[in-house]
Amino acid sequence: MHVVPSQNPENSIPWILFHTYKTASSTRRSFPISKLVTKSLCITKFVKAKRHVLSFFKGTVIQRSGAGLTETFTIRKISGNVGVERIFPLNMPNLEKIEINKLGKVRRARIFYLRGLTGKAARIKERRA
Repeated sequence: MHVVPSQNPENSIPWILFHTYKTASSTRRSFPISKLVTKSLCITKFVKAKRHVLSFFKGTVIQRSGAGLTETFTIRKISGNVGVERIFPLNMPNLEKIEINKLGKVRRARIFYLRGLTGKAARIKERRA
């Protein structure tokens, strides 16, 4: 196995790991997801029958977790009286765009209590800009 040269042989990293780390760190992108709760629209791109298709997922951001390249955020929406949650990696190459529609006013960073609420109780007050 090829090893990246270093002053101290104990700190040498295998070349394959070094190469994947370098390429992964260069793909880091920034999106406008803040730590505040937002109503947002995620647009992902995937290939179906040799053409690119955009998929839309519109809902409330209920949490952010992780840091750096492994950072993720969870979006929850109601679809046919059933709650649907989807976890998006922030640095996913298929993530085309994130659009923020509204900013919410809450006192928690993670609003899992929305899972138990239905109807008007599940609404979040809009924060004034």
